[in-house]
Amino acid sequence: MELVAKFFHELSTTELYEILRVRAEVFVVEQHCPYQDVDGMDQESLHVFYESEGKILAYLRAFPKPKEEGTVQMGRVLSTEHGKGFGGRILREGLLQIREKMNPQRIYIEAQCYATGFYEREGFHICSEEFLEDGIPHVGMIKEMKTE
Repeated sequence: MELVAKFFHELSTTELYEILRVRAEVFVVEQHCPYQDVDGMDQESLHVFYESEGKILAYLRAFPKPKEEGTVQMGRVLSTEHGKGFGGRILREGLLQIREKMNPQRIYIEAQCYATGFYEREGFHICSEEFLEDGIPHVGMIKEMKTE
């Protein structure tokens, strides 16, 4: 299993295809949520994923949050094999890669409500009321990035 962290222009067409394939597999098919995944933000994003034999096992993306200087928005966090710890690993590694490559003051995520504990374990806290996104309850969460 190899960790990959690339900005959009660094991705191969094969990597981009696999990213879009697993996002559709998890968010559209598995979660029964038809939505517009190709949203124009991928080109601005850092894409972080674990890959093995050409298949993505876990993934997330991060991009500068529009109109919020110093804030990076993270999203599309997924793992394709549940119960193996890949979700936690990609989240922890993604935070390190975001810090190193983007140097934000804070990271924001719109988390599905059932997953708030997953993000709280890595230092995020809820910063909004519950809202529906594509028919699924979400909350805004933020993590302040301390300078070390």
